[in-house]
Amino acid sequence: MQISTRSGPRILAVLGPTNTGKTHLAMDRMLAHTTGMIGFPLRLLARENYDRAIARVGKGAVALITGEERILPPHARYYLCTVEAMPVNMPVDFMAIDEIQMCADPERGHVFTDRLLHARGRHETMFMGAETIRPVIRQLVENVEFDKRARFSTLTYSGPKKIQRLPSQSAVVTFSAQEVYAVAELVRRQKGGAAVVLGALSPRTRNAQVEMFQNGDVEHLIATDAIGMGLNLDLQHVAFAALSKFDGQFHRGLSAAETAQIAGRAGRHMNDGTFGVTGNLSGIDPDIIEQIEEHEFEPLAKVYWRSALPDFRSVQGLQKSLRRLPDNPTLIRVREPVDEIMLDHLSHIEDIARITRSPDRVRLLWEVCQIPDFRNIHTDAHPRLLSSIYQFLCQPKSRLPIDWMGEQVLRMDRYDGDIDQLSSRLAGIRVWTYVSHKHNWLEDAIHWQERTHAIEDKLSDVLHERLTQRFVDRRTSVLLKSLKDKSELMSTITANGEVQVEGEFVGRLEGFRFIADETDAAFEGKAIASAARRALSGEIAQRVKTLETDEDIQFAVNGKLEILWHDSVVATLKKGDTVLSPEISVIDSEFFDGPTRERVRIRIQTWLNSHIETRLKMLTRLRDCQMTGAIRGLLFQLNEGLGCVPRAELESLIKDLTDEDRKALAKLGVRLGVETVHVLDALKPDPVELRGILWAVSRDLEELPELPPAGRTSVPNDRSNSKGFYLAAGYMPVGPLAARVDMLERFAALLRQKARENDGKVRPDPDLLSLLGCTVEQAEGVFAALGWRPEIVKVKKAVSEPVAEAVAPLAEASADSEAVVATETDADAADAVSGDAPAAPEQDAAAPVESAEGAEAADAVATENTEDEYEEVKFFVRVDRRKRHQSGQNARGPRHQAGPGAAEGRIDNARGEGRGAGNRGGQKGGPRHAKGGPKAGPKAGGGRNNGNPQQPAAKSNQINEDSPFAKLKEMLAAKG
Repeated sequence: MQISTRSGPRILAVLGPTNTGKTHLAMDRMLAHTTGMIGFPLRLLARENYDRAIARVGKGAVALITGEERILPPHARYYLCTVEAMPVNMPVDFMAIDEIQMCADPERGHVFTDRLLHARGRHETMFMGAETIRPVIRQLVENVEFDKRARFSTLTYSGPKKIQRLPSQSAVVTFSAQEVYAVAELVRRQKGGAAVVLGALSPRTRNAQVEMFQNGDVEHLIATDAIGMGLNLDLQHVAFAALSKFDGQFHRGLSAAETAQIAGRAGRHMNDGTFGVTGNLSGIDPDIIEQIEEHEFEPLAKVYWRSALPDFRSVQGLQKSLRRLPDNPTLIRVREPVDEIMLDHLSHIEDIARITRSPDRVRLLWEVCQIPDFRNIHTDAHPRLLSSIYQFLCQPKSRLPIDWMGEQVLRMDRYDGDIDQLSSRLAGIRVWTYVSHKHNWLEDAIHWQERTHAIEDKLSDVLHERLTQRFVDRRTSVLLKSLKDKSELMSTITANGEVQVEGEFVGRLEGFRFIADETDAAFEGKAIASAARRALSGEIAQRVKTLETDEDIQFAVNGKLEILWHDSVVATLKKGDTVLSPEISVIDSEFFDGPTRERVRIRIQTWLNSHIETRLKMLTRLRDCQMTGAIRGLLFQLNEGLGCVPRAELESLIKDLTDEDRKALAKLGVRLGVETVHVLDALKPDPVELRGILWAVSRDLEELPELPPAGRTSVPNDRSNSKGFYLAAGYMPVGPLAARVDMLERFAALLRQKARENDGKVRPDPDLLSLLGCTVEQAEGVFAALGWRPEIVKVKKAVSEPVAEAVAPLAEASADSEAVVATETDADAADAVSGDAPAAPEQDAAAPVESAEGAEAADAVATENTEDEYEEVKFFVRVDRRKRHQSGQNARGPRHQAGPGAAEGRIDNARGEGRGAGNRGGQKGGPRHAKGGPKAGPKAGGGRNNGNPQQPAAKSNQINEDSPFAKLKEMLAAKG
């Protein structure tokens, strides 16, 4: 059975012995992709590589998913998981599985085999493991590339050695907790102490013990084969105290590959390593030695498998589907694993069998059976626990009772007793930590996660202390000896800021902050801390002097609202008196006294003020203008808005501007648009980024949201971003889009122009779409946001497109005696071009317009095309939101009917000025309004006079020869 893969995505198998950099390669490849996921065989390894990933790309981009721990940032892009907990259905660009040879593991092999067969990245998939798995991968997966990696260092057999003669940085390996403790006690008496590592320890305890060894507190590590799986240790030698183990069913000898996996931990990177035996063993089989040294092992022929398609229709069907045999000879069905044993046990309980009748209940039962037995006590205690959990979840509330859950957890919340008792409680609380991550099982899962994690951490710490007290004599540790022997510790700082004490890396100096290395937590000697402070005090003083005299180019501000000096954080921004004058907060440093901190603050504040003045000169000159009246208020609000404010918020100020004020604004680069008032020069990418930072600081945010890409005329309107953020970035939210304000003004001007050319109606044509780079649907949303409403017009399909466009508005006007025709005066048109245009006026609905020419043309079309079909076309017309305040009259009369003798005054709301149409009607009413002037009599100019309706002019059936309707009639006649 081979698994077909899609053409294109790469599948790579990186195979080789330990210490070949396979995991490092996978981490680098994952972080090179936009998204990625790696599955590890141990929670410890997932956590270790999670920490590496967040150090490179930040906490918000990385998630950790294991059975007992879930850290899921909302915008995570990279997932570090245990193999069992991998959400393999989540689409990611890169997918990797570590230690893929675990497919042959009797207990967990079926999970790794499932990932080998089904886990795929969209662009790249990687399997890392031993060379022995090559034939299995070649058999089961198509289109695989193989990359064989050579070990960085040499591994050599060194024969048997007594424990007291073991070299420093050695590990002694045996295969039971009792044997580990016995050897550790012997090493403590003879060598001063040892760290211990067992699979039963929690990751936190195991890390603490390994860290003690890594730091040099002890020279020896006593461990089970738990160290063979991915632990990176500074080991020079591995000594086997036993070469056989109990695998859960049988007591058997280690294979050559298993022995090599453990022995290969000796030698780190380019340092060679050795392996041998100790205790009662006399040696290792020469054939196995040769295989280990040459890294040549018998290839795997079989791997464990279980069906990935469980049948949840019934318990019996589920059991049958899980026991299905594979149809490929390379696959062998997994030995009956613990979850299947639990399923069989629970299915024979009468109370459970009675309530497990539906597929949902069967699925839930299977989920409960997969709760791990970390205690591994081989009694009926675990089945009883699973039975209780399942029956609680089948009750009406489908939740674990709070009192019962609290009672179970409280039993583990004890820290007395010996190592075995603490280990038992630690295994027990890990079960409840696993349960707490089943969100649908608990009322307040977060609370239980926090509580169980806190208990697990404290138990881990107490167990680490007990192990250290029992197996380590700190007075004889190598590091403490070296500290005693020297009157003064040697401390140095490298050029890249690494701090070393006695040649050991203890931390890094970034700017003015000392960041201790995570692995140095076990150092409790005050001498080391004192040496680091002595080394850094002079360095800090010199760095302060350099900062005061350094060029401005060495400073920068980033999206996290931090100020960098030589790429190190030295201060953070905080809100000031105005948006253009933020303040700074110098970072905390144990090396700063009051005067030193003030010196640093003054230099950074000086740079920041200069930086804002240089990059935002177009705004600072608005701030510094000495003006009064309406223009002063407008400039103040424009500064607070960082150069872009919606016009509606400034309308009361704009109407009070004088001509001189408008000229002054033009000289300052201020544009009075239809939708916004903005400073054009502030829209360039460099000012935009700084404007966004200043906006985030003024809002007390922790970091700057992602800015729209430079050069984009519009972006989707992300509702999670505020309107103020978009305006600070030079964009205006309009319906589904956020449009760059200069392009929005051009869009609005073109929209109005097209409306004038087509009797007030527009459609989203390519000219409009290209301005904002949007789709028709998005443009319609922008229309609505700008105050245009859709209107459906019926157009005859048989009429050619140019004729249809001409006839559509005329047919509508003729058919509806109450039609409203929206036009725009020449003054309004001039305003639209200048960018200072009022909204288009709305026609008085009580003043109908009848066109004899339009009626005749429409009649002609109807006569010539009586059999033609109509289609509906969506146009958009302006919705006028202004109101006229005329007592006893309608809000607005039809402008285009202001003919000679009109007595009604005309009020321009956009400019707030009154214009008497009666005084100028004879001069301008006719020429400006061809429809209203010539055809309306002296009494028809105003539509209404003193509240009395006017009589409409008599219709004429004669079409004016110069009218476009005459040409239209000729076209229709020519058409036949």
